[in-house]
Amino acid sequence: MNLLKVALAQISPVWLNKTETLDKVCAFVSEAGEKGCELVAFGEGLLPGYPFWLSLTNGSAFNSSVQKEIHAHYVRNAVQIEAGDLDEVCRLANVHKIAIYLGVIERGKNRGGHSLYCSLVYINEAGQIQSVHRKLQPTYEERLTWSPGDGNGLQVHPLKAFAVGGLNCWENWMPLARTALYGLGENLHVAAWPGSDRNTVDITRFIAKESRSFVVSVSGLMSVADFPADTPHLEKIVENAPDVLANGGSCIAGPDGEWIVEPVIGKEGLIIQTLDFNRVLEERQNFDVAGHYSRPDVTRLTVNRERQSILDIID
Repeated sequence: MNLLKVALAQISPVWLNKTETLDKVCAFVSEAGEKGCELVAFGEGLLPGYPFWLSLTNGSAFNSSVQKEIHAHYVRNAVQIEAGDLDEVCRLANVHKIAIYLGVIERGKNRGGHSLYCSLVYINEAGQIQSVHRKLQPTYEERLTWSPGDGNGLQVHPLKAFAVGGLNCWENWMPLARTALYGLGENLHVAAWPGSDRNTVDITRFIAKESRSFVVSVSGLMSVADFPADTPHLEKIVENAPDVLANGGSCIAGPDGEWIVEPVIGKEGLIIQTLDFNRVLEERQNFDVAGHYSRPDVTRLTVNRERQSILDIID
């Protein structure tokens, strides 16, 4: 029970193509399961992809036909969980008895089904969706296409001896979001990123040392060659794009804040490591941020986990 074999799937999407990216996700879930992994994690918004076009095509231009047409394409390829878009991923989780953290762009049905949320979905080893965490605060240009989420997904999940939780990208810099997970007993933290070692190299070790937990940062890959030919306004997107938009940087730090796997750059595939829960207990001996080293009589956090909606229907 103390040992957990985890896989970080550092891959590129078939950008803004839900069907083909989903096929790729399923293939990597199966590969991780066949290799005996008990948890596999994917990067932020991998399904169907990160909105790289915004910073390349004047995404803030109001009423721009270019922005509207790309956005509509994005919405059409976003995930609708209630429509069964993740059913095959759930089936594979059950077949291989593997838990999954998957970054998706979600069309929230309870918010009308047209706005988009950057969501981190946890599927347990029985193939059941246990939480859908909508990113609390989209970052900078992301706000032009993603909506702000809520606290409903601030949850942790039992996985053998571990309690696993996760956050999206710069949420990992939000002290109170981290604290919510610490207070719930998190000891394995999944940090999902669109893909860059400049994001993962500092915060991964910092969270590990702060929380005395294992931290896995999982990132995606993206290059100009990965833009599909049928992408709307592709010529405008690639005109100013660098050759590499996301170089990966997936990594793992131990509860002492030291590297177990240093950031992996530009390599697609599974990064596999076995984690020993006993290391958490060893490092909590001298510092436990939510336990003996907290002062709830002085400072405490209130978390609203209600799923936000414009409607409160009473039939």
